[in-house]
Amino acid sequence: MKRIIVVLMAIAALSSVAAQETVGNPDPNAIGADTAQQKLQVVSVDNFEYAGFWNAYISPDEGYLQGRLFSGGPAGKADEPKPEERYAGIDPKIADKYSYGVRIDFFRRGYNEVYILAQKPLPIEGITKTISVWVAGRNYNHTLKLLVEDFFNNRFELSLGKLNFQGWKKLSVAIPPQNPDGRSGIIQRNYHYTSQMGLKIVGFKIEADPMEAFGSYYIYFDDLRAITDLFAEDSRDRDDMVDGW
Repeated sequence: MKRIIVVLMAIAALSSVAAQETVGNPDPNAIGADTAQQKLQVVSVDNFEYAGFWNAYISPDEGYLQGRLFSGGPAGKADEPKPEERYAGIDPKIADKYSYGVRIDFFRRGYNEVYILAQKPLPIEGITKTISVWVAGRNYNHTLKLLVEDFFNNRFELSLGKLNFQGWKKLSVAIPPQNPDGRSGIIQRNYHYTSQMGLKIVGFKIEADPMEAFGSYYIYFDDLRAITDLFAEDSRDRDDMVDGW
């Protein structure tokens, strides 16, 4: 009996490790793959290079904050493949020089929430599989979430994970495929509108741990990327009309 219990515990442990690896390192080839025809591409969504494009907010009852650009960024992103930039109008004169930092001064402990929002939602063409961003979290037990809008402007929160690490770390999240009924979940495609698909990034949300929501907290962001399936985008008939008028 003891031997059976030990074996079951070992299987459960292996299953837990496998699940953690799947969440931490999502495989874009296996997310919502309903066809063998895919064209996955790494695209640059934003490099946090423009002052004033990102704004941070907190309830005046919970604290006050400020956000600004800083020179520098994570050295680890130099080892990553260069993203496709045909969908991002990045000025090469200022590209990849800055990161965006936010300082939060909490008034008191509590379940405080901080929002870092773009001036306008950032669209990602194609069917997005994963989204990643480099973050310096300063080793606090707060939780970072990604805010997105789907094809029908429904807003969702996706957890990027805890901020309990030192220095820069790349956080990634998989975009769940829409439900088989095509009417619920995060909907990125509708068969009526083949010329319009994808989702938009609204910003980020920090859910503070009440035991560590005190004093000043600093966080930095850089290099927001996505892996997206551009097969339908690149295979569309060139003489087809666009329904965006």
